Parts: sequence; structure tokens; C-alpha cells
Amino acid sequence: MDDLWPLAALRVRSGDLELRYMDDADVHALARLAADGVHTPDAMPFTVSWTRGTPTEVARSVLTYQWGARASATPAKWNLELAVVRDGEVLGSQGLGAHDFPVTRTAETGSWLGLRHHGQGIGTRMRLMILHLFFEGFDGLRATTSAFDDNAPSNGVTRRIGYTENGVDVLAREGKPATSRRYVLDRAAWDARPAGLRPEVTLVGVDGAREQLGI
Repeated sequence: MDDLWPLAALRVRSGDLELRYMDDADVHALARLAADGVHTPDAMPFTVSWTRGTPTEVARSVLTYQWGARASATPAKWNLELAVVRDGEVLGSQGLGAHDFPVTRTAETGSWLGLRHHGQGIGTRMRLMILHLFFEGFDGLRATTSAFDDNAPSNGVTRRIGYTENGVDVLAREGKPATSRRYVLDRAAWDARPAGLRPEVTLVGVDGAREQLGI
């Protein structure tokens, strides 16, 4: 598929972690992982409550979303969904999405890990890896993200990496208002990271991805 769909060859590697463009086997593994749980029952880190329902319903939500993201990638609008993989096992998903990226050089990150993989420091590593792809591979200038106030792990990763708070939104979450914090990280802040937040990262397939996305 690499010649017809160059995104299929995209890889981001750092130590024992890899972010890779998902083939059907990865999407299937990700759906099974989500069916086993993404967060505790009393939490909801997402605006759309796709993690509610039976294990089969949750898995099908993942399949529907991932197939849609794959099919709709164009230079005008794209959402790259990369599998987070360690030792051949899919641990979660790391996304990077943009509208009119060749003009704005701005993209939004979003991610999740299977519940059994929480608390291992993977969230920080995979965020740094996708940001490396964004800034170093795609020549991005402005990375954005957001998290609900009560999502302490996500807010902690974002602040630790050096994002600046960029306002708040009040969103409907499962029928109730919830405060969501917006963050931004520009190229200057990325370049100013301390040594501890500069892991060695290898990019594979970036030239083909840039061509397909019009970068």
C-alpha cells in the first residue's frame, strides 16, 4: 500500500515504543483493547461517550471511528490515528488532526491508552513522539490540545511538556456541564524543552506522508 497510500508506511520510534499507522490488524487489536476498558467507570475523559456500552458496542465504536479517519484523510483535513505499540502489543492510540495544515501549520493531539497500561509513563512518551513528528517531521508551528479539568493525568502530561494554557470551554458531557482546558505549544517552546524532555526519536515514511497530506 505504500505507493498508493504513503501514510501506511509512517512510523515514529523511540526506545521500546512505536507509533505506527494502523493496518486492519492494529485496528482490530485497538478495538479489543478498548472493550477491556479505557478508564474507570466513574470517569469520562472524552466529549463523546464512546467508551460507554457493552464491550462489543465499545469495540464497534472504535472500528467505526478508525475506518472513518482512514478514509477521510485529505490535504484540506486529516486525522492521523497511530497505534501505540510496545513489543508487538497495541497499547492505545495517538492522534494528530488538522484543518488546512499547509496554511495554518497548526494541529491538535488526542490520545488514549488501555486502562491496564495507565500509570507507566507511556502517556508522556507518546505525546513527545507525536510532537516530534509534528514539529520535526511536518514543520508544524503550533500544537494544541485540551482536557477536562478532572482529567489529572492528561493535564499533568500537557503541563509537564511545557504547553501554555489557552482558555477554557464549558462543554456538555453526558448531559452535564464540564470545564475543558485548552493548551498550546509553539515552536519556540518546543525548541526550549529541557534535556529530560528530549528523547531520541526516529521517523520513518515522513516524505511520503508529507506528499499525501500536501505539506
